[in-house]
Amino acid sequence: MATTTLGPWPHLGYSGFRLDRVSERRKEYGAFLADPRARACLIAGDTLVLRRQGSGLDALFSVSDARALGGLTEGSCLLGLDGEVPHAVLPLHAAAAGQLTERDDLVLTDLRTLAVEGLVPADQLGLLACAKAMLAWHARRTFCSNCGGRLRAAEGGWRRDCPECGAQHFPRTDPVVIMLIVDGNDCLLGRSPRFAPNVWSCLAGFVEPGETFEAAVRRETKEEAGIAVGAVRYLTSQPWPFPMSVMIGMHGEALSRDIVIDAVELEGARWFSREEAGELLSRTHAQGLIAPPPMAIAHHLIRAFVEGRDPPAG
Repeated sequence: MATTTLGPWPHLGYSGFRLDRVSERRKEYGAFLADPRARACLIAGDTLVLRRQGSGLDALFSVSDARALGGLTEGSCLLGLDGEVPHAVLPLHAAAAGQLTERDDLVLTDLRTLAVEGLVPADQLGLLACAKAMLAWHARRTFCSNCGGRLRAAEGGWRRDCPECGAQHFPRTDPVVIMLIVDGNDCLLGRSPRFAPNVWSCLAGFVEPGETFEAAVRRETKEEAGIAVGAVRYLTSQPWPFPMSVMIGMHGEALSRDIVIDAVELEGARWFSREEAGELLSRTHAQGLIAPPPMAIAHHLIRAFVEGRDPPAG
C-alpha cells in the first residue's frame, strides 16, 4: 500500500443535489414561482451569477431579485422543493449578464471553477449542475425533431411539447463510462491533449446503443490503449453537466500489459504503481505529474485503488 497521507475523503463534485424533485407536482410550477419564499439561481450559458454573502458566495436569489437582475421566467425550470420552498433556475441573456460584471456585490463564474475551488456548498453545487444541464437541453430543443414545429415548455420545464404533431420531448442524460484499469499493484492512466499540463487521468468514453456499461469499459480501453479487460466492477457515479452526462465510475481488471494508444484520443498512456498513484493525488510526484482535482470522479477512482477501499456512498 502507498504510504502517502491523503486525509479525509473529499466530496464528489456535482453529486450533492438534495431537493425533492416533486415530479408529480410539476404542473404547479406557476404557483411555485409565485411563492414569495421561492428561490432561484441565474445562468447565462456557461456563466453563473452568485451574490456575495459574508465571506462566502450564495447561488440563490429571491425570484423577484433574480428577475430584477435580468432573469427570465420564459425558459425557466423547476428544480424541486426544499421542504415547501420552491427552487428554480432562470435563464439570463449573455448581454444582461455582461451588465452585471461591474457590480461589487455579485460574482460571475463558471461551474467548473465553483467545483474545483469549492466556492459554494455541495448542495448548491449539485443544484447548479442540474440547472445548467436543464437549460442546455432547452437551448438544444427549440424545434421538434419529428416535424420541425416550435416546441412549448411544459411540466415546469421538464418536458417540451409540439403543438403541430403532438410529440413530447423529455430531457436525456448521456451515460459515460470512466474506468481505472488495474493490474496487480499497477493502474493504467492516460493523458489527453485537452488536459491541463501534467494531468494524468482515467480513460473514459460514451456508452454506445445496445451496450452494457461493462462492455463499454472493455471496448473503450481496447480502442484507446490496446489493453484487454476482464472483470469490471462498479464503484460510484457523478453527474457531469457538460452539457448533460452522467459518469459511471468502474474498476477493470487488465488481461494484457502492452499499451498501444489511439493517437486521436490520447497523447500518452502508461502504468503507474500504487505508490505513484498516491503521489499523483497528493501532488508530490517526482516528475510533477498530478491527478484530476478532488471534485472529479477520476480522483475518487484512483484513490479507491490507492487505499484499497470503495468511495463513501453518495
